[in-house]
Amino acid sequence: MFSMITSIYRHPTSRRKWLTIFSGAFITFALVAWYGFGLAGPWAPLMTTAAILAGYDIALRAWAALRLRHLSIELLVIVAATGAVFIDNYWESAAVTFLFMLGAWLESRTMSRTRGALKALIDAAPVTATVLRGGEPVEVAAHVVQLGETVLVKAGQLLPVDGEVIEGAAAVNEAAITGEPIPAEKTPGSRVFAGTLAENGLLYLRATGVGADTTLARIISRVEEAQEAKAPAQRMIESFGRWYTPAVFLLAIGSYLVTRDIELALTLLVVGCPGALVISTPVSVIAGIGRAARAGILIKGGEHLENAGRITALALDKTGTLTEGRPRLAEVVALAGQSREDVLLWAGIAETGSTHPLGRPIIEAARAQGPLPTAEALEEISGMGLIARHTGHQIAVGSHRLFDHLGIAFNAGTTDAIARLHGLGHTVVIVARDGEVVGLLGLADMPRASAKPMIDRLHALGVRRVVMLTGDQRPAAEAIARAVGVDEVHAEMMPDDKLDRIRSLKSEGLGIAMVGDGINDAPALAAADISIAMGAGGSDIAIETADIALMTDDLGKIAEAMEISRATLTNMRQNLVIAVLTVIGLLFGVYTGSIHMAGGMLIHQLSVLIVIANGMRLLRVPKAAKIGTARQIAEHVVA
Repeated sequence: MFSMITSIYRHPTSRRKWLTIFSGAFITFALVAWYGFGLAGPWAPLMTTAAILAGYDIALRAWAALRLRHLSIELLVIVAATGAVFIDNYWESAAVTFLFMLGAWLESRTMSRTRGALKALIDAAPVTATVLRGGEPVEVAAHVVQLGETVLVKAGQLLPVDGEVIEGAAAVNEAAITGEPIPAEKTPGSRVFAGTLAENGLLYLRATGVGADTTLARIISRVEEAQEAKAPAQRMIESFGRWYTPAVFLLAIGSYLVTRDIELALTLLVVGCPGALVISTPVSVIAGIGRAARAGILIKGGEHLENAGRITALALDKTGTLTEGRPRLAEVVALAGQSREDVLLWAGIAETGSTHPLGRPIIEAARAQGPLPTAEALEEISGMGLIARHTGHQIAVGSHRLFDHLGIAFNAGTTDAIARLHGLGHTVVIVARDGEVVGLLGLADMPRASAKPMIDRLHALGVRRVVMLTGDQRPAAEAIARAVGVDEVHAEMMPDDKLDRIRSLKSEGLGIAMVGDGINDAPALAAADISIAMGAGGSDIAIETADIALMTDDLGKIAEAMEISRATLTNMRQNLVIAVLTVIGLLFGVYTGSIHMAGGMLIHQLSVLIVIANGMRLLRVPKAAKIGTARQIAEHVVA
């Protein structure tokens, strides 16, 4: 029993709850004794006891603030409640302390819900793991798994470590890391993360990250830091509070000196409490960061949350950001009376013996149309291409330089076709058989499917300019820009060139967000108002350095981050208006005699709860964007 009482006492939310309950009980006893049985004797002791019970926690907080030389809201309440007892106004003293304590408990309880994204992430971390030791499965604590050990994960289990699949296959729900609800298929060689859910199958993992070194642990750490970090608006409110509370004391003292009405002065202390004002911004910031974390968007603090909503220009790289980051076969041009299928077949035969990256999409496309024979002989000429022999035919596949080397000339039609493909930004692979050019292959890094919708969405949000900064050649850059709707293209840029362009955009008064990988684009990212890293799942550098880290490669998350930021800014403004109007209205009511101490405290506490409830609206995710329950984020956050 003693240990339970000690536990309750040490936990602020539990302590406030029980002090509120006991205080309310004594107030109830006093009211029943007076109005039910006409007993006046118990009134003063019961109401005083109620005030002491509720005022105990308030006095502790007031004293802690005084030791730091800070005049707190709690001090206003304690002075007012104590003064009410001395003027025999026991009901007002009990009511003020009870209502303030009730509001503090509800505020604490409700604020914990705004941190639900962090709780969901923590819940996503499994506490045990099954490892193979001596060929036998052994259950151990997740944090004691050794790097390199083999971990067994069955269907329905949460993955306890970051790792690489070495055997087995499963659909893994990675919503806890990426915010994406669609399970990812994992096979040998796939990378997996702690806290994700194996929905079926059986996986054997080689542990590459355990305990505090997992991606999930790093995200939890960053969300904790972000929810504690103060936004500029919050810092402004706290600065305001440093002189506001002393001003209320002076107002109460001045009113007493003029009117000699002690009850008026005490009531001013109560209604002047800036509780709703103080809570107005942090509740919005915490809820906004939590909402973002649920969507797989890691925002590093209140300042970055605010800044994201003020972005008017977005700069991004091409390769791997607007594009998929790997070449694909975009076009096949058949020449000399050949069919497209034959051109692709000849090219595929030659490329099967090559390890060149451009050969992979050619082989994939050739195999998609049927069996692909292997060349009988193959010669690779570095920097030029391939010469293969098959069924007595010579096949040459490569760049313009290879055909100059072989002395194979191009006719006007071939030259025009090559120029057209170059104009589209394609890398051109030329195919010849027995000394005659039979076709051209256009290879390109294709735009992501989410790129154009994202840019359209950004324009709709008021982003005036979307700028591509790339080191790639201009034709390729302009082709992608046309396809996705980019406003400006700056190609063939070095890192210093990107930095100069960011500075130039800032000099025009634009709020700049820069999307990059956190390494090559470091100077430009540092110069931008907001730095955004994409696909940060498992990336230490991106999670540590970027202001906003998107845990997946979905470009739509950039626009979603801006939408969450703007919703948070709007919510902050609404809360500030509610808080300020409440204080003004209460002060007016006190001076006109229409509001007294208990009623003023009731209205004050209601305003606090309205502000909190309004902030919590940010946690609501539209139906189309819902990713499920906490268990899968641990149950189906960023936060």
